Amino acid sequence: MTAALDSVLLPADSWRDRERAHAERADALTADHRARAARGEKHPVWDFLFIYYSYSPAQLRRWHPGPGVELADATADPRASWRWYTPGSTPGSLTVDRDGMEREKAPMLRTVERILRSTAARPGRFGCFGLHEWAMVYRQDEHRHPVPLRLGQIATDAVVESHELRCTHIDAFRFFTSDAVPLNRYAPTRETQPELEQPGCLHAGMDVYKWAMKLGPLVPGEVLLDAFELARDIRLLDMQASPYDMRPWGAEPVAIETPDGKAEYVRRQRAFAERSNALRARILDAWLGAEAAAA
Repeated sequence: MTAALDSVLLPADSWRDRERAHAERADALTADHRARAARGEKHPVWDFLFIYYSYSPAQLRRWHPGPGVELADATADPRASWRWYTPGSTPGSLTVDRDGMEREKAPMLRTVERILRSTAARPGRFGCFGLHEWAMVYRQDEHRHPVPLRLGQIATDAVVESHELRCTHIDAFRFFTSDAVPLNRYAPTRETQPELEQPGCLHAGMDVYKWAMKLGPLVPGEVLLDAFELARDIRLLDMQASPYDMRPWGAEPVAIETPDGKAEYVRRQRAFAERSNALRARILDAWLGAEAAAA
């Protein structure tokens, strides 16, 4: 049972300022992508944030206050027609209908809550070195990205064969080549995702953005944009440490086949794990309330 939240009334000037600041920040974060899309130009690093995570810049731009907040003088605002908004206790106000959303979306919400909680509670693992991307091209002449391999196919395969694959994330593992699958220590599935997800995984960190989007109005807009920025920063490392030569797109290699490259990868991986766990806590706190989030 979700804990009740004490309502806070935001004056119209206050919440409209937050809404405006959110839109401006979202526009700045998506400006380059929108300009490329207008030109029909693809980008092998950044398109992932809008294609794999199939959320548009317009969705990212939409601000929500989160549950337990009443927006004064909002009933004439366009959000009055948005789903999961309901009149607040103050005449003329609107608030997020957390109870209604939880009734209708209970299975999905429980899954998201379980993944957020279990991932944050588990110790991070930092010995994968981003080899999931290498496993996706192992012994395969045709690749997902039409980008040259930095070391060539033979040397790339040798890197995979000289390491133990330790991928715990189903949405990376499912793209492994058939030759790479039996080399992985784990065999993640959708069903075992809550048991295997751990904060050291780059893809689990990027997925905080996905979970925030799925929770919709239950997540304050500022938290959503922080989650998007985390996904953006992780995506850069993911491609820098990949076997692809992404230098033409501004991604200098992190050569994980070398000791220095491994050290840099793990240093940044640990920092991302801390950021992702902090965001998991903020999402649960905003959605469930501090006491329930900590339970």
